[in-house]
Amino acid sequence: MMSWRFIYIWTSVPCLCYAILVNFFVQESPRWLLVQGRKDEAIQTLKRLAALSGNIVTPCFSKLQYFEPICEIGGLSTMKMLWDRKWAMRRLTAIMIVGFGVGLVYYGMPLIVGSLGSNLYLSVTFNALAEFPSSLVTFFLVGKINRRSSLLVLTTISGIFSLCCVVNNEIIGAKVQMVLEVVSFFSTCTCFDIILIYSIELFPTCVRNSALSLIRQALVLGGVLAPMLVVRGREKKLWSFGVFGLVICCCGLFTVCLPETRGMSICDTMDEEEYKEADSKAKNNGS
Repeated sequence: MMSWRFIYIWTSVPCLCYAILVNFFVQESPRWLLVQGRKDEAIQTLKRLAALSGNIVTPCFSKLQYFEPICEIGGLSTMKMLWDRKWAMRRLTAIMIVGFGVGLVYYGMPLIVGSLGSNLYLSVTFNALAEFPSSLVTFFLVGKINRRSSLLVLTTISGIFSLCCVVNNEIIGAKVQMVLEVVSFFSTCTCFDIILIYSIELFPTCVRNSALSLIRQALVLGGVLAPMLVVRGREKKLWSFGVFGLVICCCGLFTVCLPETRGMSICDTMDEEEYKEADSKAKNNGS
């Protein structure tokens, strides 16, 4: 039998191959190059991408908007841009709090299914299968569902169903508890997918990478704390399902601090995003 070291090595090999292939075959984003002030490289990348499909880019790029290069030293300049703008910091704080709650349940729920009293293997199978339809739902409905309201509804559903799992098996039955847990986990998985899309739309190109990195850290931080609650929850489910439900419900409420982005254009600079937000507020006040 192979040790966990060999398993870890062999599961890492595909990731290494993927990283090498990405380096040689994936083009840099022309939008990002333009925002960084590298206009010539952006144009050349566009031409190479067009050539891959057998097309030729012929229009004149003289009117292509030019941005001053953003000097990044260890990402400090982009972080400063986020901190200096109140609206950006408000968005970042709110979506990170929501991400923390979602990450806590997303990474913690599969670890605690053994305490439900139902068949462990069946519960694990249903949890694994729940991720696939949640991704399909997000994929097919991403152009039709509102980001803010869907996150608010899904986090509430996940929290309520997670709290229901605290009830003893003798009252509602092990099978009912398993259904409640799967529904809660399905809602959380859908939230996870929506947050990743929502985060891209909330921040302009010049700071998007830094913002997404922080949001991912918030999701993972929830996953770091989840095992501690899982251990306590094996003795009393209030420490696992109860805390999971309360946290994701409370964190989900911070979604109301975020703007709706469905159908909105993605901006390149902070000033452009500020102008769009001010224009949206003026239209809402006028109506």
